[in-house]
Amino acid sequence: MDLTFASLGLSDARVSQLEKLGFTAPTAIQAQAIPELLAGRDVVGQAQTGTGKTAAFSLPILDNVDTTKSVIQALILTPTRELALQVCNAMRDLSGDRRIGILSVYGGSAIDRQIRSLQRGTQIVVGTPGRVIDLLERGNLKLDQLSWMVLDEADEMLSMGFIDDVEKILSQAPKDRQTAFFSATMDFSIRQLISKFLRDPVNVSIKQPKATPKQINQVVYNVPRGWTKAKALQPILELEDPESAIIFVRTRKAAAELTSDLQAAGHSVDEYHGDLNQSQRERLLNRFRQQQVRWIVATDIAARGLDVDHLTHVINYDLPDSVESYVHRIGRTGRAGKAGTAISLVVPFERRKLQQIERHVRQALRTMPVPTRAQIEARQLEKLKNKVLEALSGERLASFLPIVAQLGEEYDAHTIAAAALQMAYDQTRPSWLTSDMPEEDLSGTPKPKLIKRGRQQVQSEIVRGPAAEPQEVKS
Repeated sequence: MDLTFASLGLSDARVSQLEKLGFTAPTAIQAQAIPELLAGRDVVGQAQTGTGKTAAFSLPILDNVDTTKSVIQALILTPTRELALQVCNAMRDLSGDRRIGILSVYGGSAIDRQIRSLQRGTQIVVGTPGRVIDLLERGNLKLDQLSWMVLDEADEMLSMGFIDDVEKILSQAPKDRQTAFFSATMDFSIRQLISKFLRDPVNVSIKQPKATPKQINQVVYNVPRGWTKAKALQPILELEDPESAIIFVRTRKAAAELTSDLQAAGHSVDEYHGDLNQSQRERLLNRFRQQQVRWIVATDIAARGLDVDHLTHVINYDLPDSVESYVHRIGRTGRAGKAGTAISLVVPFERRKLQQIERHVRQALRTMPVPTRAQIEARQLEKLKNKVLEALSGERLASFLPIVAQLGEEYDAHTIAAAALQMAYDQTRPSWLTSDMPEEDLSGTPKPKLIKRGRQQVQSEIVRGPAAEPQEVKS
């Protein structure tokens, strides 16, 4: 018998709202966590992003909120403003009840406005630890009637240095509350918090489904010895041509340098890091979701809140330190039945880490050499051919026919078409793909070339000669 939301114990009103939203069957984390939370037990859930954990803790809370009381009954902590807004919006959708007040509080936004919203009364608060502490200290956020407390993305919260704030908030909440922790990983510090603040919790662990080729195409590109990753990435991007991608790097410095290189080469890319203020981050996220920016370079921590439905590629420029983080990263693509691609750049000293990932996902990942010049040019010509096919059905085609007729008095049609294609190709051909670059393999060592960008000339790392093998940097 297939599980339904009704069979988990949710109310008819909640099930009806889920049906309106198009949800008919619970995910694995929802099937296991919802009955335990409805029964009043504390829950520790280990699950990756994209498994439905937001609904897993939201639905039991929404089903039990007392709409006759305008006091805070549930508090959900998230590591970032973006995730707080995401959870808040999701809970409002799942609620469908205007009597239930759901408020998000976070830094970088006017605290006075948030205070006024609290004074008007709300039942559920979703917020970041720092802003929650500020409101507690001002006396505007009162937890004396709190019934539920949730830590979402607990591992990221602690890795961002919020452990003291989290402990302080947990200590001020009523001891008879119901508590749930949800995290992709469970390290020692999280287990300590669980032991200290949860009462005989039920453990729910959902393994990330193995990525099948139909869902996520996992590809490894070996970076040749003597090459930098930045140099190897450029031909890979030209061949793969991601529609939208997150490129994961280890440090903010690496994000800034790689973004600068890719922008200099003419790509639509921007960096996302903790140094951006809230308005800058929000503006970039909107541009990315509206596909005004195709690619974002980010660290793991900064990338929280960057979940988007249209993400086609995840690129591991730097492999993560843990195999769990690898699975967490690639799980951002290939969602909702759509195809996705996960690309990893691997230098020789990372081979051992790659073997650990392969053992974890229980499959050998497809390994590819860096694309050759011939492969990239073939890809460029294929894209040009597709553009020509689109133009053949375009409305503006007739305006160019007189020019063709005039040229046809001296040249045949095939020659004219070939010349037009050559002009179009030369305009779109990658500037770093120079004519003196070896035809058979890009692993040669072409001389440095200047890439023109407006009035500036930048000597991109992408086309530099051989560099010393990079050393692994821990952060």
